[in-house]
Amino acid sequence: DLKNLGAKKVCLMTDKNLSQLPPVNAVLNSLAKYGINFQMYDEVRVEPTDQSFLDAIEFAKKGEFDAYVAVGGGSVIDTCKAANLYASSPTSDFLDYVNAPIGKGKPVTVPLKPHIAVPTTAGTGSETTGVAIFDFKELKVKTGIASRAIKPTLGIIDPLHTLSMPERIVANSGFDVLCHALESYTALPYKMRSPCPSNPINRPAYQGSNPISDIWALHALRIVAKYLKRAIRNPEDREARANMHLASAFAGIGFGNAGVHLCHGMSYPISGLVKTYKPKDYNVDHSLVPHGLSVVLTSPAVFAFTAQVHPERHLEAAEILGADIRTARIKDAGFILADTLRKFLFDLNVDDGLAAIGYSKADIPALVKGTLPQERVTKLSPRPQTEEDLSALFEASMKLY
Repeated sequence: DLKNLGAKKVCLMTDKNLSQLPPVNAVLNSLAKYGINFQMYDEVRVEPTDQSFLDAIEFAKKGEFDAYVAVGGGSVIDTCKAANLYASSPTSDFLDYVNAPIGKGKPVTVPLKPHIAVPTTAGTGSETTGVAIFDFKELKVKTGIASRAIKPTLGIIDPLHTLSMPERIVANSGFDVLCHALESYTALPYKMRSPCPSNPINRPAYQGSNPISDIWALHALRIVAKYLKRAIRNPEDREARANMHLASAFAGIGFGNAGVHLCHGMSYPISGLVKTYKPKDYNVDHSLVPHGLSVVLTSPAVFAFTAQVHPERHLEAAEILGADIRTARIKDAGFILADTLRKFLFDLNVDDGLAAIGYSKADIPALVKGTLPQERVTKLSPRPQTEEDLSALFEASMKLY
């Protein structure tokens, strides 16, 4: 592919763990075989920060690359999107493209270099989206860059690349797929978004639930219901791993157009304010709450809250995830979906709520404060929320079972 693109100098991005594993070796062998000149950057941080983005951007500017290859999970692909963007727009200030209200949220008008994304987790769907997420350390909050212009040129979805994922990484990245599908399917419908942008260039990457995204989201949800438990419990189950890898891309196409809402909006401070939690199976030297875990822990509370608005969609999701809804009342949709999710998480040994990862009621004001700037996603919730509502949702998520 790079040869066809006429690439003369390629930047290969990955992280320290992956640089020793088969997916990166496969790419290195392919680049060598076809005589492609490249430089490797393996300093990507798992759950990137503004500083780790800036380090990668510096590398990209110095290298003057004409194409990029990202081999890794969402952290690697997102870092590569940012490096490509700022190397293509060298005079821009870092905050120019960062989402408002934290950055200026300027539209991207410069052409970017080709970017081939090779995902190695079945989670973020980052190979299909125009979003790059990072921790803004100074404010202890996650934010990102959102523009169709940074979407990778090509995604190579090879399930063999996910076979090196340990059990908890399979689980946590799978929970991200689950929430991408649920949130985009229940997001505020695209017809109800306002105000309309005066110019199409200001149209946000996230449009609200729409008939096209709905197809992808529901299909991804069905695959998650059928295969996620199998993929976690048996690393040799190639059918399950392959299907979860596809579900990740399907959900990415869905939420990449529709958007996500409260689980994601609330997850950013849960990750950003982490204290000492270090998850099993993650080979990292810093505390971190994996993105998929930070998203899924609030899901029972969130969907019990949002179901007032589109109860039939919440009930449909519960049925796909295994609930018997033959005698269900539509007004109980939120509770039924919340219970179905709790059972799903309990079966998969997920930490018992925010308290289990180091938070207490005393942290709720800070968690709410970290959610407020996430308007890019919280405004897509089908039900508007006050600060009191957010406090209640965090409190309800302290313990799940």
